[in-house]
Amino acid sequence: MNLLDTYKELNTEDKCLGFLEHMRWPDGVKCLACNSPRITPITSKGRKNRKTGKVGPDRHLYQCNECRFQFTATTGTVYHDTHLPLSKWFLAIALITESKKGISANQLSRALGVQYRTAWHLAHRIRKAMVDTDRPKLKGIVEIDETYIGGKQRGHRSKLKNKDVVIGVRERGGEVRYVQTPDNKADTVYQVIADNVAKDAQAIMTDESPIYNFKDTQFRNVRHRRIKHKEKIYVRGDVHTNTVESAFSLFKRGVMGAFHQVSLKHLQRYLSEFEFRFNNRKAADLFGMTVRRMALAGNLPYAKLVEENVFTPFVR
Repeated sequence: MNLLDTYKELNTEDKCLGFLEHMRWPDGVKCLACNSPRITPITSKGRKNRKTGKVGPDRHLYQCNECRFQFTATTGTVYHDTHLPLSKWFLAIALITESKKGISANQLSRALGVQYRTAWHLAHRIRKAMVDTDRPKLKGIVEIDETYIGGKQRGHRSKLKNKDVVIGVRERGGEVRYVQTPDNKADTVYQVIADNVAKDAQAIMTDESPIYNFKDTQFRNVRHRRIKHKEKIYVRGDVHTNTVESAFSLFKRGVMGAFHQVSLKHLQRYLSEFEFRFNNRKAADLFGMTVRRMALAGNLPYAKLVEENVFTPFVR
């Protein structure tokens, strides 16, 4: 479902609830407490506001015939107890999933007609649902490279003073991984590679940096080839890192053109957004996939989002 379909087909709260219900329970509604399929739909009349005298909309509930638990399609999800209509939630999801280079909180605020703080919090809650934690390791020809994200500075001395390291790992013809790390030491980089690359991978391609040394590691039997960028050599047969560098360039264009700047404290969430969108770029329904993941992901309160060290780099 693209942005136009979202606007046409999910423009009312009832339609949004029906779509969320289908995404959450594709095989039929089940009780959230006991998982029983014996469910009865009930309607609760809207309450009257004492100050304005207006009557709110009716609530469509489900009641379990086994344990008598009452719930809705939003119960236990990030959408529960939100003051933002589901139609705006879904429009925000469509905008983020359709924007190849991302969309800033300012632009999202204008598109949805909400305050900047609301748009910023909303975007980060969507990014939280995009984080993949249980993924298979990469096994084919794997390219590895590092880049530095952060404030501007002159020269290469103390280049990590205002920047964080991002390790990119991409399998040719497969998925990409972005991992924010506190430094670019060999042990740190090796741990990222060990977490994301299978020990029986077909080959590993890197540049000539000394941090990529696998002689005494589990990758000692994997074919390792280096490309010498310092000598202005970028391709030598099948030896190159152009595939992972092209994925890096997409993220950097997003930072420069859409976000303009990102906080290092929240950098991993932005990386996870680009990683999720890139790895699922051929998915038939990326929008529906994201809506379903958000129904299963936990909430991210604003107070937790803005507190210090809420998202520790290198811990995934």
